[in-house]
Amino acid sequence: MDARSRLAELLSSAPAQAQAVEFEESWWSWGQLSALAGRLNALLDAAGLGAGARVGVVLENRPEHVGTVISLIASGRCVVTLSPLQPPERLAADVTNSGASAVVASPDVLGRAGVRDAVTAAGLALRLAPDGTVAADGGRPPQNAEPATGIAVEMLTSGTTGPPKRVRLSMAQFDSALVSSGQIPKPGVLLRRGISIVATPLVHIGGMWGAVSALYAGRRIALLSRFTLEPWIRVIERHRPRAAGMVPAALRTVLDAGVPQQSLASLKVVTCGTTFCPPELADSFFRTYGIRVLMTYGATEFAGAVAAWTLPMHEEWWDRKAGSSGRPVQGVTIRAVTDDGDPVAPEEVGRLEVRSAQAPGGGDVWTRTSDLGRVDADGFVWVTGRADDAIIRGGFKVHPERVREALERHPAVREAAVAALPHERLGHVPVAAVELKSGVSAPEIQELTACCREALTPYEVPAHIVVVDELPRTPSSKVSRVDLLDVVRASLSVAEAS
Repeated sequence: MDARSRLAELLSSAPAQAQAVEFEESWWSWGQLSALAGRLNALLDAAGLGAGARVGVVLENRPEHVGTVISLIASGRCVVTLSPLQPPERLAADVTNSGASAVVASPDVLGRAGVRDAVTAAGLALRLAPDGTVAADGGRPPQNAEPATGIAVEMLTSGTTGPPKRVRLSMAQFDSALVSSGQIPKPGVLLRRGISIVATPLVHIGGMWGAVSALYAGRRIALLSRFTLEPWIRVIERHRPRAAGMVPAALRTVLDAGVPQQSLASLKVVTCGTTFCPPELADSFFRTYGIRVLMTYGATEFAGAVAAWTLPMHEEWWDRKAGSSGRPVQGVTIRAVTDDGDPVAPEEVGRLEVRSAQAPGGGDVWTRTSDLGRVDADGFVWVTGRADDAIIRGGFKVHPERVREALERHPAVREAAVAALPHERLGHVPVAAVELKSGVSAPEIQELTACCREALTPYEVPAHIVVVDELPRTPSSKVSRVDLLDVVRASLSVAEAS
């Protein structure tokens, strides 16, 4: 069953008292989600915004926002995601540029400077209260707005290398991704046992996919406003799930905190995506807790993962294939090609291309990614970097991952990140920031530079290195290179002034 029909069936037919979304240790029922859908649909229908209408949602990790998303998908409307984590001025500009005919937001968000004015200038404002009530709050839909027929979601990418881009995900892509991930409900079965934990932002693909796919399958979700260690542990201890999703930063947090094994005893696997997970980190988590880390590879453009590990695969191959992203999921083919598009031999590095119905162009065309990688003779996919990651320093190519690895060889460094700083003479130079392990003394910058010189050619050594308390991250826990450059520039300004 397609996602639209399945979610519509759940909203209309699931038992009203059945648990759906847990938040702050309280449950929202399917009856509450259904009532929210009824109120939202009535307001949108009255405004003439039927199937295909583009409806913005300033998407917070709260149950009423989950309900809004599934209601819009079930009604055939298009969800236009807007991030509440932006400063008010940027959010107002995003609303203006989104082209949404209506925007759903919490009273708090609408009360921020300039946001409600931007919403009502662009279209209809809908105020979404924490109890799930929805009310018109000014404005009206624009006339003759172009519909987004067949589009489920317009979603922002994570913006790790620059301003986020808006990507259209069709209903066909959503449906293909659900099939590829195995999220197929049994015929005639509305609800099933089990629970999924959603701790990543709903405004990005990992969080939204985690919530929508679980509810589609009939499972409950435990929703966290964000990943913080103690609330996450309490959810694990309370529900005893067999699986959970974790980003690499969360794996590090659990390991660094020395969380007792008994607190995580129910977990058999964790899936790890959104960004590259160092194999030594995944292996350390596995050796410490006996929990297998199943790494995935995907992108917003593919509505989720296109390659992944499974538990049987991990049991058979991990010792030989640690560091890979697993094999292509069902219905997906991945290859590496030259810049001219010619396939390379197994084991050779090239630009990764994906053929899948999850791709924007459908399953008959190859979609080129920005990732460099290889596919080995056993079908495992290895992501080695990004094609647009390379830093050209005076004509020499520097790969940030290689510099990161050199810095992380230093015993005091917990995690490093590298970015390209514009340079008048050389074009760009690599710069880096390092986050230290807990309880260690900060090394001298010269010591970190010497560590790099031991492993890198001279042109690969960072021009500037900054020690920070925490690396700057996007809402999806990826290191933000945009913000990293701001940190480096601030450090350089201080050094020049002293």
